[in-house]
Amino acid sequence: MKAGAWRTIWQYALLGGLLALLTLFLLVPIALTVRGGFADDPASGTGWTLRHLQLVFEDPALVQGLVNALQLAVVATSFSILLALPLAIVSARYKLPGKAFWNAAVLVPLILPPFVGALGMKAILGRQGMLNSFLGTDIDYLGGQFDVLGIDGRLFAVAFVIALHLYPIIYLNATAALANLDPALDEAAENLGAGGWKRLIKITLPLIRPGLFAGSTIVFIWAFTELGTPLIFDYTTTTPVQIFYGLQQIESSAEPYALTVVLLTSAVIFYLVGKIAFGGKAYAMYAKASRAGSEKTLPWWGSLLAVGGFAFVTLLAVLPHLGVVLVALTEPGQWYRTVLPTGWTLDHFDQALSAPDSFNAIKNSLQLSAMAVILNIGLGILIGYIIVRTKLVGRNLLDSLCMLPLAVPGLVMAFGYVALTLQWPVPQVREWLAGQGFSELARMLSVTSTVSSEDPTLTPNPFLLLTIAYAVRRLPYIVRSTVAGLEQTSGELEEAAVNLGASRITAVRKIIVPLIMANLIAGGLLVFSFSMLEVSDSLILAQQEIHYPLTKAIYAFTMRLGDGPYIASALGVWGMALLATALFGASLLLGKKLGAIFRV
Repeated sequence: MKAGAWRTIWQYALLGGLLALLTLFLLVPIALTVRGGFADDPASGTGWTLRHLQLVFEDPALVQGLVNALQLAVVATSFSILLALPLAIVSARYKLPGKAFWNAAVLVPLILPPFVGALGMKAILGRQGMLNSFLGTDIDYLGGQFDVLGIDGRLFAVAFVIALHLYPIIYLNATAALANLDPALDEAAENLGAGGWKRLIKITLPLIRPGLFAGSTIVFIWAFTELGTPLIFDYTTTTPVQIFYGLQQIESSAEPYALTVVLLTSAVIFYLVGKIAFGGKAYAMYAKASRAGSEKTLPWWGSLLAVGGFAFVTLLAVLPHLGVVLVALTEPGQWYRTVLPTGWTLDHFDQALSAPDSFNAIKNSLQLSAMAVILNIGLGILIGYIIVRTKLVGRNLLDSLCMLPLAVPGLVMAFGYVALTLQWPVPQVREWLAGQGFSELARMLSVTSTVSSEDPTLTPNPFLLLTIAYAVRRLPYIVRSTVAGLEQTSGELEEAAVNLGASRITAVRKIIVPLIMANLIAGGLLVFSFSMLEVSDSLILAQQEIHYPLTKAIYAFTMRLGDGPYIASALGVWGMALLATALFGASLLLGKKLGAIFRV
């Protein structure tokens, strides 16, 4: 058989293996979740019925939870667009003083999960917090103080905190779309007498609609399935929180499955409706390469307004971070009805690193995130090679599957892994492993159920599932980063090495990998940092305190009386510093291509 034929066979074998892995750890958990929602017997997953879904829509509290989640997504996405789109248009079209700084400052919100930022916002917006203290208790607003976190305003508070974290995703996609526009179209309309607003509405917005939709989709699905922020704000009547609380009855009730099916189906429907209504097709540009660099100079007052806009949004964006830092520095009980804390301490930062429970959580997250990075870099190289360097039938399917985690809610994925441990043949395999003495491996195949009926003292160890969940959830980042590097690297270098006698593996290892190392490092940094602060997988899969990752420990500390919220804030500050460093490094390595990893 010729060498080319063997090469094709190995490539298809590799493609098949990668598709099998993604099927097992991406599609199967989703399918099991969907199956559980329709199973007549939730314990065995057998039979078919619509009764569970019917009961969801007959329960007023569950229906209200779905309505609230939808409202939360709409409001958060609207807030994000209002914050990001004007800044993106100004940045793409005009020269600004300190433009590089402001473009970097826009990314600041990404360094803190919204549910951690909620800790700071509670201290700022609460009835006895910074805002009301600044206004003065004698200020009467509609008969009382600003109660942003009250029953009536809590939805907007949660949506606002989520939007302050996610608007950079819309900004990155919008600026990328604007950079691809042909300036001649705008100039032609201007020569025909169209004003600035008319050109914006009739030309610019329709042309960037696909890019804007791409960013808005991620924000919408993220907000629709957000778990951590509603928990911190005690906004419990939302579907994600109801699913989280339903995990306690997952082995005896189909309600959590049915709720998750409703959540997933709703997300897909909203995405398809948005795709049809707002997605549209991309328009080909002919002159962007030669003219896209032309930026207009604003008058002094225009520059002042533009810089003021960036500064105002940046100030809003850092409010949660500022609040978290201040809470971490506050002595317990010393920030009440005052603008700033009256007592200060650094002890919480020390406890966040030295206390056994918090130190163990940091260690767990470091180990899990490092393993996810190693796994993802290996997969990223293989997947990127198949996508870019081959013309195999099925490589587009592989590419689409790799991007699917961006479109599937993280809560659904986490719930799917729980379902995976409860469905045949995993319980049987777990029981057999425990009986053969492989108790540690058996523990890694369990999350909530008993590991072995013969030895009920064996407690679950979710490290294997958490590593896989982190890797699958962040796979799009490493794949997009690797693909970008391979597309910029000529395949002729690899072929030359092969012609000189090197094996294909050697050529990839010694030539291709070093050339795309910057992309691999950038993608790896993003995988590591976002895994360190992953919320849904950590909250759902880690049930024992000894296995808590960083975000689950932060949530547990918020529930502890006394110094708990302060230590939780200190942990959030350490995580914020880590993610800021990683994003800064990734931005230096990827530059303007950073936005490509946040596209569906």
